[in-house]
Amino acid sequence: MNADIKTQSQALLKNTIADQIAQIVQGIRFGSVEVVIHDGKVVQIERKEKIRFDTK
Repeated sequence: MNADIKTQSQALLKNTIADQIAQIVQGIRFGSVEVVIHDGKVVQIERKEKIRFDTK
């Protein structure tokens, strides 16, 4: 039973991470998203956004 719970928990975490990345990407017009991985696991997501001004 514990194996089922662990598998479900890992699947939920993967979906949560994927959803977070998708939300960040949709919210950026100019910039970058960096996913930091340690020991095969996502530990951090960084969002760098640029704001550009059209001076023409």
